[in-house]
Amino acid sequence: MSASAKLPPFDPADPLGVDDLLEPEDLAVRDTVRAWAADRVLPYVADWYEKGELPGIRELARELGGIGALGMSLDGYGCAGASAVQYGLACLELEAADSGIRSLVSVQGSLAMYAVHRFGSEEQKQRWLPRMAAGEVIGCFGLTEPDHGSDPASMRTYAKRDGGDWVLNGRKMWITNGSVAGVAVVWARTDEGIRGFVVPTDSAGFSAPEIRHKWSLRASVTSELVLDDVRLPADAVLPEATGLKGPLSCLSHARYGIVWGAMGAARSCFEAAVDYAKSREQFGRPIGGFQLTQAKLADMAVELHKGILLAHHLGRRMDAGRLRPEQVSFGKLNNVREAIDICRTARTVLGANGISLAYPVMRHATNLESVLTYEGTVEMHQLVLGKALTGIDAFR
Repeated sequence: MSASAKLPPFDPADPLGVDDLLEPEDLAVRDTVRAWAADRVLPYVADWYEKGELPGIRELARELGGIGALGMSLDGYGCAGASAVQYGLACLELEAADSGIRSLVSVQGSLAMYAVHRFGSEEQKQRWLPRMAAGEVIGCFGLTEPDHGSDPASMRTYAKRDGGDWVLNGRKMWITNGSVAGVAVVWARTDEGIRGFVVPTDSAGFSAPEIRHKWSLRASVTSELVLDDVRLPADAVLPEATGLKGPLSCLSHARYGIVWGAMGAARSCFEAAVDYAKSREQFGRPIGGFQLTQAKLADMAVELHKGILLAHHLGRRMDAGRLRPEQVSFGKLNNVREAIDICRTARTVLGANGISLAYPVMRHATNLESVLTYEGTVEMHQLVLGKALTGIDAFR
């Protein structure tokens, strides 16, 4: 650089200049989703959270379909065909509004739609994906069971052949979108191994009672799935998936979105802390002028933007077809853990006001406790990385 070259100004919102890595199309996607969330979620989400409800979820789903946010990284069948980085940016903006909204989109696109898109028959794809991409049909993904979360291989839900049909029996637990879904992708044991089934939720014997009394993800629909002799035709099975590899590949795709989304929640809390520190006065000056507060803000900024840079790197690897599941575990483990720490530190900056729903901090902090657990707990991702680093399987 010549002595006369002028450095760009320091941008507190982008201290590492990560935006320089983004293309105009990436920025357009980010701006579209940010504007939608600012208009349709942020003015109302504190009330939704306090009441423990997500009213108008079907309308929100159609709007999200209208901006191309559902199944956006999938190709064809009405899907946007966006890049992995663009999908990640959308997840960040959605979770900056609320984890429940990002969960709605992740389960729809990265789990239910992804399963049908990757493992389904052409008839299944044509029947479900265009309507799901438009938000006309909401989907859910049934893998976790009441007694089997981190160990899906021990699932008890069972599908048996009866003539030309399949009959499913079992229970699934902690299922996002379950009570409002029109279709469920349900994984079950069979005599042939674990298989996935596309289950219309109006099937006889299927029910999805909503789970209440949650203190996290309160602006989100969470349900149990109950399957009592649900009879399905032979073509309800996903033909290209046998064994755990199918559902685990779906989870890896969803975890990638969490790597970005967690940084959205962290950003919201960080921005609230900065704004509060500049306006809240104690001892005759803003608290942002005290060394301890500045140290907190600096540490939060470092972890936030390191996490965003990590997410961007993983996105580029996914777009290049080089992203490994272990690398997704790396990102999920780091970014969710750091996001929670940022939220907790932001709460200390806000003091007593940090627990008020007038600010987003406590809402994000409690939501992230669920994000820390679902799509693989901290311990599971540590063991995935431990196995990759040592070559020794500690799961057994």
